[in-house]
Amino acid sequence: MPSQSDHSFKKYPNKVKDFIPTGSEQLWVSDMTYIQIGKGFVYLSLIMDAFSRKIVGWALQPTLEAKGPVGALKMALQTRKKKTELIHHSYRGVQYCSWAYVDLIQQAGIKMSMCSSAEPNENSMAERLNRTLKEEFNLGNGFVSEEAALKAIPQVIETYNNYRPHASIDFKTPTQCHNAGRIEKLRWYPYKKIRFSNVVKKEPEKAF
Repeated sequence: MPSQSDHSFKKYPNKVKDFIPTGSEQLWVSDMTYIQIGKGFVYLSLIMDAFSRKIVGWALQPTLEAKGPVGALKMALQTRKKKTELIHHSYRGVQYCSWAYVDLIQQAGIKMSMCSSAEPNENSMAERLNRTLKEEFNLGNGFVSEEAALKAIPQVIETYNNYRPHASIDFKTPTQCHNAGRIEKLRWYPYKKIRFSNVVKKEPEKAF
């Protein structure tokens, strides 16, 4: 979900165009997406391990302020178990460039990576996660209240992480792949291939 990138905070280069993780906790991808609440919206921040496809952090907030992404990051950091070199990839939105967010990243010894442009295909894995949750798990249908969303979303993430097999990780669940730390038949789709597919199909922006 694009956010305001016209700001004075430091922006970081894209370090993951040619990067293929060989195990969990080497690359995290993050994004925000809207969830309809009655006639309004709240915003779901997500962090996913790119290798295992496991959602490692999330937060729901009523505004686009950095509080949501910071909450998701704090949760992800609490789940981190390895001391491997880790890259965090996101858009260049003000939330991810804010001092509050960058300070947490740097204190944890994590490298920052950001999209080099506003094109969503530079963060396509996070976009695909948004779409999966909205289309397969019905988050796109919205909720009558924020309380209802806060009750449903943890159950959706639990199901996604522990019960939904992925073809890209040899038909294992994200949790199985994450805990194993490796996979025999990882299917990794290069950036250029995803970019070409998006241009040809002209898919509307949705929430993977």
